[in-house]
Amino acid sequence: MAKTDFDFTKAAEEFLASMKIDTSAFDGAAKNAAEFNTKLAKIALDAAKKNAKLTGDWTAETLKKIETNADAKTDPADFANVANAFSSEQAQAMQAKIAEFAEVAKTAQEKTVELFVSASKDLQSEVAKAAKKQ
Repeated sequence: MAKTDFDFTKAAEEFLASMKIDTSAFDGAAKNAAEFNTKLAKIALDAAKKNAKLTGDWTAETLKKIETNADAKTDPADFANVANAFSSEQAQAMQAKIAEFAEVAKTAQEKTVELFVSASKDLQSEVAKAAKKQ
């Protein structure tokens, strides 16, 4: 039977060591990609957290307004007035809340663009350094 205790990692390391290839560029690229992905994930998670908070706050405010209007209305005119006032308040609140969501999206977009610009400058610098070495 064949031996089953083959260490692939060790074999790969030995193979690469025997090739005399400078893997520092690959190591650096992997490190840079990981750092970039970490920063990008932070931007996305921050935006998601802010959106979740805005949604929760908006829901709480809406439920509080519903609760204050939950008293039984025997007169149809009273019910219509309460419903009309609630609808108007919600329409006004919606404009403000949508603007808050838009601001979160705008901020996330700006941070993402800054990250991509920074990454491209770093990459351009690394390419220039590599070109000078050759």
